[in-house]
Amino acid sequence: MQFGLNFFPCLSPEEKPADRYFREAMHLISLADELGYTHIRQVEHYFTPYGGYSPNPIVFLAAAAQHTQRARLVTGAVLPAFNNPLKLAGELAMLDGISGGRLDAGFARAFLPHEFERFGISLDESRRRFDEGLAQVKLLLAAENVTQRGEFHSFRGVTSYPRPIQKPHPPIWVAATGTPESFVAAGRAGYSIMTIPLEPPRMRELIGLYRDAWRAGGHTGRGTVMSNFIMCCLPSREEAYELARAPTNGHLQGLAAAAIGWAQGASTKDYPGYDRMIAQVSKETFEDQVAKGVGLIGTPKDVIDMVRAYANDVGGLESASLHVVPSTMPVEVAERAMRHFAAEAMPQLTAL
Repeated sequence: MQFGLNFFPCLSPEEKPADRYFREAMHLISLADELGYTHIRQVEHYFTPYGGYSPNPIVFLAAAAQHTQRARLVTGAVLPAFNNPLKLAGELAMLDGISGGRLDAGFARAFLPHEFERFGISLDESRRRFDEGLAQVKLLLAAENVTQRGEFHSFRGVTSYPRPIQKPHPPIWVAATGTPESFVAAGRAGYSIMTIPLEPPRMRELIGLYRDAWRAGGHTGRGTVMSNFIMCCLPSREEAYELARAPTNGHLQGLAAAAIGWAQGASTKDYPGYDRMIAQVSKETFEDQVAKGVGLIGTPKDVIDMVRAYANDVGGLESASLHVVPSTMPVEVAERAMRHFAAEAMPQLTAL
């Protein structure tokens, strides 16, 4: 099992100015290679404290490339619904070149109603926009003189520059939360998958569908599953709880505020069950996360036991993306947690 760093800002300018957030993030990223973290990841979101500091993860990861030599750079994830594929393909290939071929290109449908509303795009188009956009970006990265006639974007005889370093294209990841069709489609296509840690029985079912579809698609192995976890690993459980409680709750409250559209009647045509799922997730607290074993907060033994139990309960994970700076977490605490986890927990977990 591999462990990387997930930078998902949930901050207002009053809580932390953007320049300070990015400066602190780059400091933590500069430690990744030394400590054995295998990827740097950032999401694409807009307009609210929940992800508002990350409207373009490609820019963030281009900066991260200058502070690392080995860590993979994961767009976790870019959103085809809000991007022209011609522009997105060029930017992804540019990042692949800047990083010397270290890009992992992750894509997602987007799920926040307020973002669709502000971009003037219907939620009911989300799956079609995602499927078309991903296919077009993949083709533009893999081939030259490309012609496509789509529902949303069309182009003729286009060769996208720069060409990616990795051939035929960088590894592709798909973000999936709770829709079985998304897990099946990703597995069948041979894409790696990014998830969030829902209840283990549900995740075991969804990951099982992904792995079955992977094998049915004729791919070797069983695919690659990454899950995201808030992490604060310190020598003392009491200190870890004290320092992580408010930042964890801040991140969860930011999600609840950003996703309020699901409680206000947003269409679930392309998102069956999201209104109920988001309603449940929006009630989560620090204590809930720890009790469920998906908030990796405590001593090294606590964290090791939680990772082992969760990975076993869901049928195995290949990668964990650790959110070390949720909301207002001080950078000094995040660095201590990164170092302590790397020294005391990671060596016992990498064999999973």
